[in-house]
Amino acid sequence: MTVSLLTPKRRAVLSRRSLWLAYATAGYNLLEGLVAIAAGAAASSTALIGFGLDSFVEVSSAAVLIWQFRSRVPEDRERLALRLIGLSFFALAAWVTFDAARSLLVGGDPDASPVGIGLAVASLIVMPLFVAAKRRTGRELGSATVMADSTQTMLCTYLSAVLLVGLALNALFDWSWADPIAALVIAGVAVKEGVEAWRGEHCDDCALPAADAVSGQTSGCTDGCCTGGKA
Repeated sequence: MTVSLLTPKRRAVLSRRSLWLAYATAGYNLLEGLVAIAAGAAASSTALIGFGLDSFVEVSSAAVLIWQFRSRVPEDRERLALRLIGLSFFALAAWVTFDAARSLLVGGDPDASPVGIGLAVASLIVMPLFVAAKRRTGRELGSATVMADSTQTMLCTYLSAVLLVGLALNALFDWSWADPIAALVIAGVAVKEGVEAWRGEHCDDCALPAADAVSGQTSGCTDGCCTGGKA
């Protein structure tokens, strides 16, 4: 097990960086959600609207991170916060599944959405930058919350790719069924993330023990959470 020292000054720098990353993520996702829902309503796109709603879930995840880091004892709020995020994912999945099934059964013809395609491309560029910054910060700080939030941001990257494929197929080949299918994929991923949040599968061993917080020494976690992969 690798053990490293973290000075109080460095810990303060990393904590401030975590907060600023959370603020930046919340701001971007808020704008992304508003644009996606507006474009989705204009094009009658279930996938775009679902993507926009997911952006608001990402905002709630960033807000939870801010809420925790502004607390004197962040760990006391973690379980409730994760369950609230899980419930929001379940609500998102239920709505998207219903609307996508309705589109497939009743029939619908979503219009091509250049704005939606541009938004998906932008998110594929921006979100991985947030993920990389959060994971570097979370590993060094030894924070399970920051690592969990980076996973939420990575989900947004995956959903951006799914959205781009669905919108592109509809625009290029007029495959209207691609839009609700993409929406169902988004719903499935949302359920998976909701279950993990509800169960608290957020790498508890990445959290810095209280004793280490006093000494300024990290726990030296080396499992899949801290290394960015699966154990």
